[in-house]
Amino acid sequence: MRRLDLRGQHADARELRSRMPRAEVDVEAALAVVRPVVDQVREGGADAVRDLGERFDGVRVTDLRVPAAALTEALEALDPAVRAALEESIRRSRLVHADQRRTDVVTQVVDGGTVTERFVPVQRVGLYVPAGVAPLPSSVVMNVVPAQEAGVESLAVTTPPRRGTGPDAALPDPTILAACALLGVDEVYAVGGAQAVAMLALGAREADGSQACPPVDMVTGPGNIYVTAAKRLLRGVIGTDAEAGPSEVAVLADDTADPEHVAADLVSQAEHGEASAAVLVTDSAALADAVDEALARRVPATRHGARVAVALAGPQSLVVLVDDVEAGLAVVDAYGSEHLEIQTRDAAAVAARVRNAGAVFVGPYAPVSLGDYCAGSNHVLPTGGTCSHTAGLSVATFLRGIHVVEYSKAALADVAPHVLALSGAEDLPAHGEAVSARLT
Repeated sequence: MRRLDLRGQHADARELRSRMPRAEVDVEAALAVVRPVVDQVREGGADAVRDLGERFDGVRVTDLRVPAAALTEALEALDPAVRAALEESIRRSRLVHADQRRTDVVTQVVDGGTVTERFVPVQRVGLYVPAGVAPLPSSVVMNVVPAQEAGVESLAVTTPPRRGTGPDAALPDPTILAACALLGVDEVYAVGGAQAVAMLALGAREADGSQACPPVDMVTGPGNIYVTAAKRLLRGVIGTDAEAGPSEVAVLADDTADPEHVAADLVSQAEHGEASAAVLVTDSAALADAVDEALARRVPATRHGARVAVALAGPQSLVVLVDDVEAGLAVVDAYGSEHLEIQTRDAAAVAARVRNAGAVFVGPYAPVSLGDYCAGSNHVLPTGGTCSHTAGLSVATFLRGIHVVEYSKAALADVAPHVLALSGAEDLPAHGEAVSARLT
């Protein structure tokens, strides 16, 4: 891995951000490809979705919606160990996300005047589950559980069909289907890519006018750059979660860290793809050397070593040398990684000072992989530094706060002079007149 030596330098957050490279992701360029796809779905409905699926996925799906029998069969055929793992992942995720539920808040502003904030779930949500480099049944859990805990009434999952021929070619990965069945989600579509986002956002009708997929209010879930571009293009028609770019891990470590742990964690996230970012920030050159030695052994030995090697050698991955942990904290805060591991002395105290990260993993026994599957946390997280203003997926993603205002006549009369003064200052006299009309 390349090295960036910041020892003896005093850079501010802006300069640090400029010196910490990221994978090049040009969503704007992808919009040029995605826009005609969205237009085709808007105009052609379900048949257009089928045509696009055949073009991009190499298989034509007759029934866009996966039959209920296929979900049942996938669950029945699921490896018992994988089923147990998914069930435990769901259990832990429910524990965490159930605690994120909000209760209505009533504020007594004055006698006779209250403002209530009601938390209302989005009514219908589309959840995208990727299956490109690898099928991700864990993403079913991460999307569905917080939506269910928020009280979303209607959930639709969409995920690409498998390539190839044969009776199951038009069905998605069976482990993804089994995860849907475990969670009680029976509306699943064998559609991937930008056309899936367009189908969810716009709805899709068959040639006879019947509804193949009713439109949703929000689309969440990670995907490739074309999925991201489609979500950006359709934002406003639908709500969306954070844009998902290439996976990122940053590790802030000192000389107490185990280099084998650090190397294993960098490899695990680089496994996602060649554009994945792996960053080590440390005040120990000896640790950096030991991590390099561990990587030299681990990368060729791992199953996806070829793409891991590309990711670790890419411009988005590097080792940053700093003077001390305090300087390292400034670097990781400026970088704002999707995943941040703290492997230092007093790791919990250091982690408590982190301002910018999608999720923070504290100490030697909380690797990112735990969060990917079974920590109970959510792995749908902001990338590209957007964690400085955007949170990961949670129950809050699927809730809307609605203010409900109730005032008595006396309470309105009491505040009327202030309303009249402000409406006059803004040259909106009818606003004031709407109050005066109630008091004369």
